[in-house]
Amino acid sequence: MIVNICILGKGFCMRSVKDLHPRKRLLLTCMLVYCGYSGASKAVQASKGEVDVLLKGVGEKSVANEVKHVLEMARRASLKREILHTNFLTPPVVKESMQILEKLADVKALAQGGYPQAERCRISVGHPDVLTSDPDVISALSLTGNFQFEPCSHGDFLGSILGTGIAREKVGDIILQGEQGAQIIVVPELVEFLTLTLDKVRNVPVTCTKIPLISLDYEPPRTKSFKTIEASLRVDAVASAGFKISRSKLVDMISNGDVRINWIRITSKGTTIKSGDLVSVSGLGRLKIGEVNTTKKGKFAVELIRFL
Repeated sequence: MIVNICILGKGFCMRSVKDLHPRKRLLLTCMLVYCGYSGASKAVQASKGEVDVLLKGVGEKSVANEVKHVLEMARRASLKREILHTNFLTPPVVKESMQILEKLADVKALAQGGYPQAERCRISVGHPDVLTSDPDVISALSLTGNFQFEPCSHGDFLGSILGTGIAREKVGDIILQGEQGAQIIVVPELVEFLTLTLDKVRNVPVTCTKIPLISLDYEPPRTKSFKTIEASLRVDAVASAGFKISRSKLVDMISNGDVRINWIRITSKGTTIKSGDLVSVSGLGRLKIGEVNTTKKGKFAVELIRFL
C-alpha cells in the first residue's frame, strides 16, 4: 500500500494526518520513523509534480519561476527550523507566493515592505515555532537635496541607486518627497554602503542618511469610486469605462502590452475581471474592481475604484 501525501519540510502540505484512515496513519508513522523523521535529509519532500500543481494557477512563466524559488526556500526553512528571507519581490510574485504559502502546514510566511501600501516586499519564511515575530529585514534611507529647479522622477532616483553597482532586487519602494528628495527602502546590509557612496541624483547633490521606518512619509492613495453597468465582465468593457476611454483604444493598448491585471500583462481583450482585481494601464494609472452584482436584466453592476 502506498500513502500519497506530500510533506513540505516537516509539515504536511494541503492535507492533515488526522484525515487519513487509521491503517494509513499507522503506515505513515512507520514510514516516517524509517526515514528518520527528525528533520533529516531523508524526510519525505514535495515532489516536482506536487510543486507543479501548486504553481498551476500562476500565469507568467517568469513569475512562476520566482514563486517556485520561494516555495523551495520555505521547504528548506521548515526542514531546518530556521528563518530565511527573499530579496525584494515584485507585486505579482508576492501575491502568488503568499497565496500558496498560506495553504501549507508547518510553514509561516511574512511579507514586509516597510509601510502598509508597499508594493515591493520581502518574504520571510520559517516554521511557525521559529518565526514568531517580524524579522528586521527592512531599512529606510532619506535622500535630501534641493530639487526645486531640477525635479527628479522615480526613474532618476532608481537610476542613481543602481548606478552604485547594487542589484535591483536589493531595493524596495521609492517614496518621492517633491522638492525635498525621496525616501528609499533597502536591505539593511546596504545601508552603510549607500550612505557613503550615494551623493548625487542626476545633477543634484544629495545627502543620504538612515531613518527609522516609522519616519517614512507616505500618504494613503487618493481614490474616487463610481459604478458602471456592463453586459459582460470583459476587461475591455469594464476598464474602458473606468478610465473613460473608448473601448477600441483600450483594445489597442492591450495589443501593445500596456494593460495588466494584478500586475500581470494580458494579451486578450476577452480576459474577464472579478471583484478585488487591480487593473493598471500604462500612462493612465490604476483601477480596482470593487463589488460586482447582477442586475434584474442580467447585466453587471460593477463598482470601480480609480486611483488618483
